[in-house]
Amino acid sequence: MRIPYDVPRIHMYTRIRKSPYFYASRQHGVQSYSVCNRMYHPRHYDDPINEYWKLVRDVTLWDVGVERQVEISGPDAFALANMLTPRDLTTCEVGQCKFVLNTDVDGGIINNPVLLRLAEDKFWLSVADGDVLLWAKGVAAMSGMDVEITEPDVAPVQIQGPKSQALMRGLLGDRVLDLAYYRMGEFELDGMSTVVSRTGYTGEVGYEIYLRNASRDALKLWDAVLEAGRPHDLVVIGPCQIRRVEAGILSYGSDIALDNNVYSDYRFLNPYEAGLSWTVDLDQETDFIGKRALARIAAEGVSRKVVGVQIGGDPLIGYHEDYLPVTDDGRRIGQVSSAFWSPRLEKNIGFALVPIEYAELGRKMTVASARGEADAVVVPKPFLDPRKETPKSDLVGASR
Repeated sequence: MRIPYDVPRIHMYTRIRKSPYFYASRQHGVQSYSVCNRMYHPRHYDDPINEYWKLVRDVTLWDVGVERQVEISGPDAFALANMLTPRDLTTCEVGQCKFVLNTDVDGGIINNPVLLRLAEDKFWLSVADGDVLLWAKGVAAMSGMDVEITEPDVAPVQIQGPKSQALMRGLLGDRVLDLAYYRMGEFELDGMSTVVSRTGYTGEVGYEIYLRNASRDALKLWDAVLEAGRPHDLVVIGPCQIRRVEAGILSYGSDIALDNNVYSDYRFLNPYEAGLSWTVDLDQETDFIGKRALARIAAEGVSRKVVGVQIGGDPLIGYHEDYLPVTDDGRRIGQVSSAFWSPRLEKNIGFALVPIEYAELGRKMTVASARGEADAVVVPKPFLDPRKETPKSDLVGASR
């Protein structure tokens, strides 16, 4: 089954970059692309429900070369990296990864990358859709710090699903199984240099392989992963939006962004509005960008918030073209940014941005779409596995 709506053809040309895996990944039958970080991004190949079940039962390979790396290196690399995020990086060891936010002087979220600490004086920010490279360069230029900001020739793929550990052991050996959740290591594979992290966009057991010299070796790595995956029923899919919503993972550009409709006041959401206050450490000594604004917001509270919602009506399959209006007694109060049918919960679930007085659990509202209006209610998020026991688990050789 294809996603049930017409998608105009996306024009292929030189202005939009191609992932180093572009020609390899499209051989598997890409049905649609998006554009992320000015790069074509395969979004799905098969019925999205089929892709979901392959992810949660077996193992999947994703072309996520759009996750461009911002490399910060040099004597003042730590000082600059620590300034760019509200998280206290003094607790981040070499070989560790952290989910971080980049905030502006008003406390607004301008990106939500995964940070990798490769050395005492070298960091990668694996960015979502946004110009963190230019942001970091601008901050560095005005800071007077001794740092170098570059985009290295590095491109990741994601290996996600309960059989991912077995695949990775076959690909890289037993040492890869020593990686704990949100840890990384250096691995060489048939002359290719990689950084492997136990991270992902799914809430499932998974890994990301960051390939150095990607413009040269991408096809070689792709073929190696395919070969290692044959015994484990590996399938190439796009990022599974259903599973990331179940896991409570917000998408930058959809759930966190300058909103692009009539409900917007054109302000970036801040960590407290996005439910990501745990990424803000106001007690640290570092005067990170946005610290004073976030301290004020923490004291005053917020007027809006991103909440989890359960939505009635027919199953919501595929993407909705626009934000879905949220109403109460016919008055528009907010918007749904992401919503999908969860096959395991057998419910429509999603994220809604609503006024704070509508954010309490159990609050009822109405969501409108092209299919008509449906009742909705605020529920806890993540919708599944709130303790993240699944991605932290050891499932080598197992299936579910």
